[in-house]
Amino acid sequence: MKYKRILLKLSGEALMGDQQFGISGERLKDYAREIKEVVEEGVEVAIVIGGGNIFRGLTGASEGMDRVQGDHMGMLATMINGLALQSALEEVGVMTRLQSAIEMDKIAEPFIRRRAVRHLEKHRVVIFGAGTGNPYFTTDTAATLRAIEINADVILKGTRVDGIYSADPEKDENAVKYETLSFKEVYEKGLNVMDMTAFTLSKENKLPILVFDMNTPGNLKKVVTGEAVGTLVKN
Repeated sequence: MKYKRILLKLSGEALMGDQQFGISGERLKDYAREIKEVVEEGVEVAIVIGGGNIFRGLTGASEGMDRVQGDHMGMLATMINGLALQSALEEVGVMTRLQSAIEMDKIAEPFIRRRAVRHLEKHRVVIFGAGTGNPYFTTDTAATLRAIEINADVILKGTRVDGIYSADPEKDENAVKYETLSFKEVYEKGLNVMDMTAFTLSKENKLPILVFDMNTPGNLKKVVTGEAVGTLVKN
């Protein structure tokens, strides 16, 4: 295995499947099977999931809502997604723990770094919900922060595109895919990998980011075994 401990970042929108909003049961099952495959290979898996399929704080703010209120609503949306993913994983026999940056002890453990690491060592999948617990920070930043805290080997950003391109491949047929990039090149080329706070945090802590297509069956396993899938950003 190339990576022993990973932080998998999933967008909330990915859970919609072909729907316009909400959670697709089929997509959840697909993801649960993919994650189970790598857990059975001995990989320690932590997950951060967005909430954009339910609510996005920035959108609420743009429509006149208080930004802090909107961001807190977004954090609650990530908890709904976390509960759904936890249920799907346990349905296929994967032990999980859901930890929340905001205390809600009836449904999740509070985020405690040492406890999270212990769960990972016992090969439980740990889902980190509620972002960082603070407004004005995205789930990309939460993913990077948690990855650093648990000493993950890499952040795997699962998207619907198979890597980082010179332009949006869905809009520009001449877009070129990069196999590897340095953090400096991403800055210079103005490529959109993660928000700048998350990206800078990764760079400063020498934490590589690998962007890949999570919706292609078998891709997650290929990534953790070291196959050339997606685009790797490193120092």
